[in-house]
Amino acid sequence: MTEKKEQKIIALLSLNSSDKILILNGIKIASIFRKELCLLYNYPKKEKKQHEKSKAQLDEYTLPIIKELPGLKVSTLLLSEKKMVLPERLSDDFEAILIITSASKFSIHSKSVFESPIPFLFVNDNRASIPEFKNLILPIDLRKESSEIALWASYFGRFNNSEVVGIAASDKGKDAQQHIARNVMLSKKLFLKFQIKHKIFKGTKSSLSNSFEALDLAQSSKSDLLVILGSSTITPLDLLIGLPERKIIKKAGDLPVLIINPRRDNYVLCD
Repeated sequence: MTEKKEQKIIALLSLNSSDKILILNGIKIASIFRKELCLLYNYPKKEKKQHEKSKAQLDEYTLPIIKELPGLKVSTLLLSEKKMVLPERLSDDFEAILIITSASKFSIHSKSVFESPIPFLFVNDNRASIPEFKNLILPIDLRKESSEIALWASYFGRFNNSEVVGIAASDKGKDAQQHIARNVMLSKKLFLKFQIKHKIFKGTKSSLSNSFEALDLAQSSKSDLLVILGSSTITPLDLLIGLPERKIIKKAGDLPVLIINPRRDNYVLCD
């Protein structure tokens, strides 16, 4: 009989001083969802000769975790995989459901985000404290994939007793308004089903800009997580001037940003 694999929260590390905050966020998220924490180093092929040294460093990272949190499952993983295919490899072969990495490295991981079937959580590796992930902000636009961010918000509501505040886009076209109204209705239905404390109100920005409005609210209200959909399409102009996700993460400061890819079907968290 095939052994059932544990779903994993991945902390994508660099084997330097920035790892500490990523590991602490990984411990927090893994504890919330009662999942295994996996410390991953995806090494360049030129470092293959340092394989044993890298493995030893990862193992050393686990010692204080095992000592302080004996109930938390923790593992390590060394891979040398192309960045674009890394998330799918992690989800297919290792049951990964979320990747945590540094906000300062978004440009390095951006192509991975666009191909990923699991969310990326970008955190500021200079932040002094670990968020409680109790107050979530999510923009709701006209895309049908808005159900994906509502679903992830509901996970935090169910397992962390988090409160969710949604901002519905304010589009002018009748069709767009109908799509937004439907997404709001489905989000409310989901939150009510799991008795999640929530508020959803109409914003002032269109679907193109309401993620930035959500960011402003998250910062002004001192919320501790912004959940957004990534770009549905990527044009040459986007690559030239920068994607909205990159701008949001750059402006987010200490605020963690969870990005869900609307271009792929996403894996779900198992209870």
